[in-house]
Amino acid sequence: MTPPLVAVTAPSSVTAPAAWRGMRAADLSAVIAIAARVHPDYPEDAAVFGERLALCPAGCLVLEGAGGPDGYVLSHPWRDDAPPALNVALGALPARPDCWYLHDIALLPHARGRNAPAAALAMLAARARKAGLSRIVLVATGSAGAYWHRAGFTALDRPRAAAILRSYDPAARLMSRAVGPEGPRTD
Repeated sequence: MTPPLVAVTAPSSVTAPAAWRGMRAADLSAVIAIAARVHPDYPEDAAVFGERLALCPAGCLVLEGAGGPDGYVLSHPWRDDAPPALNVALGALPARPDCWYLHDIALLPHARGRNAPAAALAMLAARARKAGLSRIVLVATGSAGAYWHRAGFTALDRPRAAAILRSYDPAARLMSRAVGPEGPRTD
């Protein structure tokens, strides 16, 4: 479901560090509510969220908040030449993935400014390395490409992915960043 990605804005007054944990099935209703609030232009069915969690629990995270989840990450191994279209079930993970795919990250406004995306990326980099993958790939939608560029991602040219990218929006682009032996840059 990548509404691709992050609606990160200027830091808020929140200073506590980000506390990501593994997503549980009990979190799905809160995660779906966050998605509807943060990514209203990129709706996905509840089944998409449930399938991602079932296929790759290690790639699904929740940002712990005082009153419940304040954000989430959906990610999984994949192939960069065919990113998942918006609101489409995967069916299965590929037998030979070539990247760790960041399908979606969303933070509620009050949870921003705690370096949460960088902390999540570091966790995903560790999962990618453990899976033998050297890159994190995502679809940046709308104006989010500038954010991801500042986070070290560069555009990928995959002609086969063009129609899929249009399922998100006309400005959507595929982006990639190497995880390296120590993980992605977090500055």
